Amino acid sequence: MSCILCMPAEAQNSGKIVSNGTIAGAIVAVVAGGVVIAIVAIHYSKKRTIMGCVNSGPNGLTISDEKDKQTYVLSGDTTGVQPGSRMKLQGKKVKSISPNKPLEWETKPVAKNFGVCHS
Repeated sequence: MSCILCMPAEAQNSGKIVSNGTIAGAIVAVVAGGVVIAIVAIHYSKKRTIMGCVNSGPNGLTISDEKDKQTYVLSGDTTGVQPGSRMKLQGKKVKSISPNKPLEWETKPVAKNFGVCHS
């Protein structure tokens, strides 16, 4: 009889709990997460610096940034900052709340003193 040959075939269980697609998706998610963490870490680990001539002004010490041509009032650790010197300072820009308040640079240690400014 030909009915004996018509029995349904049973799928073989290979013992896999998850599919290859699930594994690939998990690997992609881990790699993407690692890339995001690396980008954020690199961005925030950069030492922010400003370089220019330091002057003494009515609001205290200022620095004229050579890159953006802006003048910033210095705050923070100004130990070693010398008026009349071209200096590279570590720190960060401080966001002003008031539109008429001068730009501010919160300085950390002096990165380098290049000597007297030349006008």
